[in-house]
Amino acid sequence: MSDALQVKSGSLRIGDVAPDFEARTTRGPVKLSDYRGRWLIFFSHPADFTPVCTTEFVALARHQDQFEAMDCALLGLSVDSLYSHLAWARAIEEKFDVKIPFPIVEDPSMAVGRAFGMIDETAADSAAMRTSYFIDPDGVVRATTCYPHNVGRSVDEMIRLLAALQLTDKADVLIPEGWQPGDDVLQIPPLSATDINREDDWFCHRVKAP
Repeated sequence: MSDALQVKSGSLRIGDVAPDFEARTTRGPVKLSDYRGRWLIFFSHPADFTPVCTTEFVALARHQDQFEAMDCALLGLSVDSLYSHLAWARAIEEKFDVKIPFPIVEDPSMAVGRAFGMIDETAADSAAMRTSYFIDPDGVVRATTCYPHNVGRSVDEMIRLLAALQLTDKADVLIPEGWQPGDDVLQIPPLSATDINREDDWFCHRVKAP
């Protein structure tokens, strides 16, 4: 593991640079900083061979092409060993006829999970680890989600959030509730009274997406 992992547990926030590390994965050694230059969703799961995690990985694998089209890589992690990851990926392929195309990081010491704040430094196991980090091409954490161990994430929502982050990087707009790619967005409200026009919706004005 990299020395960059000497980060206070639970301290990682939106706007922070994601701690670098190097670890074994199902696709060979991976260094987090190798993903610089493109988007990355780095996500943890409580354990291999568990029902909720299996549904998530099947869905993510089936949406791999969509993430690739958005120039976003996927990287999974759990405390299980590399050999457990490999066996689980093979079992998923045999049961659901889908290959897991992205790497799964082993983290038996929970060093990565603790550095990223996925689990508390006093935790004895990884039961709370169902966290996702949306990391931009500069290595900055732009959004996070955290679910309990008994509720699965929505891959559609992961794609929606990624699309929203990418759009707000390209244009000076805001993203409304329930937005989907192609929908109208919100205009940033004026900062002074002289810039406010007579329209009743100046504070919440929808415009075409750029």
